[in-house]
Amino acid sequence: MAAETDPKPATAPRKRLLINTAYELLESDGLEGLTIRAVLARAGLARRAFYECFDGKDDLVLAVFEHTLHDAAVFFCSQTQAVDDPEARLRIVVFGIVLGQAGLNTGAKREASNKRSAALAREHLRLAESRPEELQNALKPLLDLITAIVSAGSASGQFRPCDAAFKARLIYNLVSTTVHTELLAEENVPPDRAKRQHLAEGIWEFCRSAIVIVR
Repeated sequence: MAAETDPKPATAPRKRLLINTAYELLESDGLEGLTIRAVLARAGLARRAFYECFDGKDDLVLAVFEHTLHDAAVFFCSQTQAVDDPEARLRIVVFGIVLGQAGLNTGAKREASNKRSAALAREHLRLAESRPEELQNALKPLLDLITAIVSAGSASGQFRPCDAAFKARLIYNLVSTTVHTELLAEENVPPDRAKRQHLAEGIWEFCRSAIVIVR
């Protein structure tokens, strides 16, 4: 596995460059375009530089996941930090995950992002079987955020008492699995925002009925 705690500071800029380059290749060419050779050619680095940062392509993809999900968690934190109601905060996160790039981009930018998202959906399913522990580590920032919201809802009496971390994983798995199916279906076509909005509403109502105490 890639050494996230690599003590050699000289590798950090190259590692970031490789991650950013992989991100760009996924946007422009999808999963088929993400090869070590293509990454190195675009980044202008030698093969040795790649293997100083990563053990192989899977480690690079995991690093892209970690980068993407960390950014998502930071974004959702900024969207929810001024919201006191746990139910409203959880709704923001669920809708944000479901809408994804379909809710943020338009035109060519939307199509590129959809190609990247579909590629990551395929890799998510594969890595869940081949590298489950590393994938869970990449998911941790987002799962921690959902866990904190569920825990706050339980403490306030709005949500049913539960193991917050376990419930957070259930919510994430439900949302991500459903969204991955949509992403793969939309891989070569622009995402349908209205359809995705309807899907978000349905998933949210399902989650809400499972955890919110109706008074």
